[in-house]
Amino acid sequence: MICRVWRGWTTTENAGAYERIVRGEVIPGIEERRIPGFLSIDLVRREREDDVEFMTIMWFESLASVRSFTGEDYETSHVPAAAREVLSDFDERTAHYEVLDRREQRD
Repeated sequence: MICRVWRGWTTTENAGAYERIVRGEVIPGIEERRIPGFLSIDLVRREREDDVEFMTIMWFESLASVRSFTGEDYETSHVPAAAREVLSDFDERTAHYEVLDRREQRD
């Protein structure tokens, strides 16, 4: 399993707009593609003193699945124009981690 991690930062004023773009356009667009081996995506937010940090965490079955999403240069970030307009900074390259142990907790 592969975990793909990307971060972006925006002003406090633009944080709501960025969240709406990701939740309303970006994530649904990814889901509509029905990418083989794409398992899920998480969007997290962290308020900082001078800005707001967002992180997406995507889960894939394999690096081949990531390439189905991005193409051969799989570390390149894919940030739509609308999102770029409200971000003050973002990772140009994404990080990919081989998941060695992931345990879901059960009741």
